[in-house]
Amino acid sequence: MGVLRNGLNWYAKISRCGAKPIPPYEHVVQIGDPILRRVCEPVPQNEIKNEKTIKIINKLHYVVDKYNSLGMSAPQIGINSRIFVMKYTAKQVACVPPEIIRQRDIKIVPFTVFINPTLKVVDYKKVIYPEACESVKSFVADVARYNEVEIKGYNAEGEAVSERFKGWSARIAQHEMDHLDGKLYTDIMDRKSLSCSCWEEVNLSRGKINIPFTPE
Repeated sequence: MGVLRNGLNWYAKISRCGAKPIPPYEHVVQIGDPILRRVCEPVPQNEIKNEKTIKIINKLHYVVDKYNSLGMSAPQIGINSRIFVMKYTAKQVACVPPEIIRQRDIKIVPFTVFINPTLKVVDYKKVIYPEACESVKSFVADVARYNEVEIKGYNAEGEAVSERFKGWSARIAQHEMDHLDGKLYTDIMDRKSLSCSCWEEVNLSRGKINIPFTPE
C-alpha cells in the first residue's frame, strides 16, 4: 500500500505542474509509453506536404538536435505516423575514437527525412555492437543488425527517395524503422549484455546520482 500511496502522490504532483503537453512533444517518450508499441500509420499521400506533417518533421529536427541524437522517429515524440529522421554530423563523428570509426564503419550522414519508408536488406551479414536509445534512457546492450540496407520513401518535399546505408548508418536506419513497427532494441538485444550506461558513476557517487530525461 505504501508504494501505491507514494505513486498516487507522485502523480498528483505531476498533475499540478500545468496543462498536459500535446504531441508532437519537445521531449522523448520513454519505454512503457503505449505509443512506442503501436505499428505506426502511413501518412496519406495528399498529406505528405501539409502543415501537420511539416510540423512533425520540424519537431523531429528540433528534438534530434536537442538530444544530440543520431535518429528520431515520430512515435518517440508522441505521434503515430511513419516518419523518421537521421543524421550523423562531422562534429559528432569527431567525438568518436578513430579505431571505433573504422571498426564500426561510421560515416557522416546529412539530416535526412523519410516518410512512409520501406526497408530492403542489401547485405544479410549481421554485425553486433552496443546500441542505445533515447526512449530507453541510460541503458545499452549488444544488438545484431544487417550490415547494409536500402530505405525507400518520401522526403519532406514529397519526392520519392531511395538511399543505401552501410555500417553504422545502416544500424541507425534499422533502429528507426523498428520504432515505426512498435519495436525497441530491447526486443532483439543480447539480454545478458544489457547494462546501465552510468553504473560506474552510480558507484562513485554512492548512489547519489540523478539521471536527467532531457539534456541540461
